[in-house]
Amino acid sequence: MTLLRKTPWDKRNFNIETYELSNSSPEALQETDELEGHFTLKMDPKEKNKDILEHGFYYVDTLLEPVCKEEQLNLFTNERAHLSASYPADEIDEIARSVFDFGRFHRDFNIPDTLADLRYLNWVRDLKEENLLFGLYWDDELAGFYGYKDNQVLLLGIKEAFRGKGLAKLFTSQACDAQFKLGHNRLKTSISASNAPSLNVFYSLGFRLAGAVDVYHKLNGPRPEEG
Repeated sequence: MTLLRKTPWDKRNFNIETYELSNSSPEALQETDELEGHFTLKMDPKEKNKDILEHGFYYVDTLLEPVCKEEQLNLFTNERAHLSASYPADEIDEIARSVFDFGRFHRDFNIPDTLADLRYLNWVRDLKEENLLFGLYWDDELAGFYGYKDNQVLLLGIKEAFRGKGLAKLFTSQACDAQFKLGHNRLKTSISASNAPSLNVFYSLGFRLAGAVDVYHKLNGPRPEEG
């Protein structure tokens, strides 16, 4: 098993080498001491963290993992709301630039917020290219987007003018229903424990907590710089 794998989708944003550890074994931790770059380690919250802290890792987030079976989904509908696989790409980008502030890279003191923003923007662009985004429409106006892959719910973004109106629950339920109709009978997602609004949305739709992981980062070498 490869102890460290490169993550080019992160390197393109931070312009330094980036890696993810497959486990927290002494051998994997030792490899991180011998390389320059940024490292991510995800581990069971019950696992003791003394060794990883001694190797320079620091805690950044806990990701909760809710799941939902098709028969458990609470579907909300409104004739003014609909999904579409067609949408103006530039408007999606504009929404993506302003909606992600709960990510683990935003909580990492070694990563400038502008680069954390860029990481999520590029992720949204990747999903657009793979046709894995739904545009969320209220009447004829784009109100947000929903990103997915296979049975995973990945990203949800709501335009500022439509926030605080209860539409996240409505749109997410419809998008989950559409995802189920693609042939999946169980959906899963990953949400920062600090993101209470998102957790409340998914709980209201019938998702229930199935697990959690703690996320640690480490940086060897200079901090990434804004371009």
